[in-house]
Amino acid sequence: MPRIKVKRTSTVTDMTAMCDVASLLLTFFILTATARQPEPLAVSTPSSTYEFKVPAENNAILTIGQGKVFFEVAGIKVRARTLELMGEQYGVKFTPDEIKRFSVISTFGVPFASLKGFIAMSGTDRMKPGVQRGIPTDSTDNQLNSWVLQARTATKEVNNQDMRVSIKGDAKEEYPVVKKIIDVLQKQSVNKFLLVTNAEAKKN
Repeated sequence: MPRIKVKRTSTVTDMTAMCDVASLLLTFFILTATARQPEPLAVSTPSSTYEFKVPAENNAILTIGQGKVFFEVAGIKVRARTLELMGEQYGVKFTPDEIKRFSVISTFGVPFASLKGFIAMSGTDRMKPGVQRGIPTDSTDNQLNSWVLQARTATKEVNNQDMRVSIKGDAKEEYPVVKKIIDVLQKQSVNKFLLVTNAEAKKN
């Protein structure tokens, strides 16, 4: 009895639907992604096995490196309100355009007297070496204390939440500079803060 030959047909998979889904996902991620702002000072943070993410909201980051201190507070509305409060404290009037431009600046480190000129700069000029000299922390002119205080007030007003503080220090930074920052926080009865570190692989 002769064997019946089955006609072979090639298997064809329609990938149109898969390509459409991939394109939609890619478009979604591109449109919803937030561009990471460049940092004015790159620091090498110490390593740690402790796992805890820095809060994305109601948080301020104090970056310490090369003897300089930089400040960042989360939230566009909080940053705008912080600038208004600082202007009221120092008797400086900021225009709506200046407040808007400042609200999108993440990390900065300039004396308050240079702030208007700093805000007027382009993003590229702000990152040039020597432009950001750090926020003064001297006992006679401790502007960092004012920034932290007004940011805490702004966070409470805008989000009705207490502001948390994170310290991001270079691993080689000298202790006196770090102590100045801790003294500023303790002066405002802020005795709990986070230390930003690099994730270290856990040993089995």
